[in-house]
Amino acid sequence: MWHYIILGILQGIFEWIPVSSEGIVALSSQFFPVGTSPVNTAIFLHFGTLFASVLYFRKDWIEIVTFKNPVMLRFLIISTVFSLATGYPLYTMIEGQATGAVLLLIMGGGLLFTAFFNRTKKYKLKMDETSKVLPVIAGLLQGLAVIPGLSRSGATVFGLSVGQLTPPQILKISYIMSAPVVLASSVYLLLTDPVLTEGWPALVSSFIVGILSLALIMKYVSRINFFYFALIFSILCIISGIIVFFI
Repeated sequence: MWHYIILGILQGIFEWIPVSSEGIVALSSQFFPVGTSPVNTAIFLHFGTLFASVLYFRKDWIEIVTFKNPVMLRFLIISTVFSLATGYPLYTMIEGQATGAVLLLIMGGGLLFTAFFNRTKKYKLKMDETSKVLPVIAGLLQGLAVIPGLSRSGATVFGLSVGQLTPPQILKISYIMSAPVVLASSVYLLLTDPVLTEGWPALVSSFIVGILSLALIMKYVSRINFFYFALIFSILCIISGIIVFFI
């Protein structure tokens, strides 16, 4: 039971920051008797932080499900379709594997580029949440994040950064757009891998820690320069990649 709680805590902490929670949980689960593949365990634990995201952004979700925010609803539909179309084929190829050192390094480089990219709007495309292209870009990148080590939040933050969105908008949309994909993948895994039901303590701990860490991230992102935010996590990605490479 305790090993599930530990994995849930790791998921709750790292889900919201661009340092691949899936890669970290998949790597850590190899040292615990979880009874299933590291990739399945890592993907399933997103179910706990899904509830944290829905609770934190409950006002936004109420507007979405009651069709009071058609712009965001369309964004979610488009991004989800492209995420699933990209993510499912990749999942079938990598299930049972836990890789990611190189991808962590790549994501670190991508976030480093994002940090400098956000220092100027000179090269930003004239797109916001009303665009039909931005959800495609973000959705494709989110689908790629099924690969352990490729940060979902890092990939989507990078994709959303090409448009004219503010840092708080980027993070909010990044977190909200994960919910439909996480729900679909969790239901699929529960139907195909019943062993995962034993991991309910991890879902509880990931939810509790997730809601606290999410509130902390959203509180400070509006207070600090997004350049430094992305720069800090790019360095963490690179360090994580180096550590994983030598494990």
